[in-house]
Amino acid sequence: MKELIIIGAGASGLVTAIVSARRGKKVLILEKNNKIGKKLLATGNGKCNITNQRPTLEHFYSSNPHFIKEFFEGYNYQSIKQFFKSIGLELIEAKEGKVFPMSLQASSVVELLVAECEELGVQILCEIEVQKIKKIKNFYEIIHNKGIEKTKLLVIATGNLSAPQLGGVDDGINFAKMLGHTSIKSFPSLVQLTSSMKKLERMAGVKIESRVTLVTKSGKIIQRQGDVLFTTYGISGLAILDISRFVMIELLKKRSVKLTIDLIPKMSQEQLFALMRKSLVKKSSKPLTIWLQGFINKKLILPILEPLKLENETLNTLYSNREKLDSIVYKIKNFEFEVNGSRGYKGAEIATGGVDTKEINPKTMESKKHKGVYFTGEVLDVDGDRGGFNLHFAWICGLKVGKSI
Repeated sequence: MKELIIIGAGASGLVTAIVSARRGKKVLILEKNNKIGKKLLATGNGKCNITNQRPTLEHFYSSNPHFIKEFFEGYNYQSIKQFFKSIGLELIEAKEGKVFPMSLQASSVVELLVAECEELGVQILCEIEVQKIKKIKNFYEIIHNKGIEKTKLLVIATGNLSAPQLGGVDDGINFAKMLGHTSIKSFPSLVQLTSSMKKLERMAGVKIESRVTLVTKSGKIIQRQGDVLFTTYGISGLAILDISRFVMIELLKKRSVKLTIDLIPKMSQEQLFALMRKSLVKKSSKPLTIWLQGFINKKLILPILEPLKLENETLNTLYSNREKLDSIVYKIKNFEFEVNGSRGYKGAEIATGGVDTKEINPKTMESKKHKGVYFTGEVLDVDGDRGGFNLHFAWICGLKVGKSI
């Protein structure tokens, strides 16, 4: 019988193993993939946005918000910084509170975590696909593709459905159900959004700093600012990833959702009108399609003018008609974009939902249903904003379980 078994060699699983082994536990990690830390290697475009200096509660979501509040008590950015320093990984702080390894290589994070595991005698077995978990008296039987393991202490750190190409699975949620736990339904988040709007290819490739607004069914206004990338399938970019969670919630209620995009967020409507008004020339025959290139990407001009039926007008029209200039300015500041779905889990950085946190002790991460069973990381019904918050949650899960097990 093994003293401690961890299913999953991702962020939370590796930290749990290290902290547990430092306290004298003999640890075995079972990993389904042929490589350790596949998702970690892909984070932050390979640079690994490891955490955030300001992990305030509003950056985290769960159907049980009380769990989040209790979970973070006594743990912060310094907790993670100290842990990584202890394995020889130095961190650097960047804009928006983001934190990266000094090497700016995700591979450094994985390799130092694995090296520490090896030094501590942690055994890691790859290509082990766990098929079933059974509780037998006071221990757990883990049936996998290469045999059976037994343990009194079990950590389920298998991740969730996001990025299946990197090994994302819902195995952990299925294991939880085998043990009588309930789960909260999942959907992809931090994901690109799709649209059925016509002529999307005309705007494809345009990347522009924007402010994106969503008005929910309940009337709540949600805004995110950052780059927006128009594509042949719909829309992407950091502002879209940031607002996608809330869009997906609305899409669960209806077929499509309208986003309003401010294409020139650094100027007010009045300022933009004044700027454009100054450039008007009386009796000019210059087409509006040419004139507008002085203000905005030319690929966006027809999508702005056509709904207003101004695509064939000249500058002289605006000079003599303030209302038409007003309508163009309004359209630029309130460009409507209809969304009908997402690129799914394959395009998603995270998956929402997971094991219901009402059934988990937030101080130890132990199951309230089964003594000796712990859940960590993305397998739980907790997700965070872009910017290192999801890994922040995973690391702290590992620290908490490792210290309490």
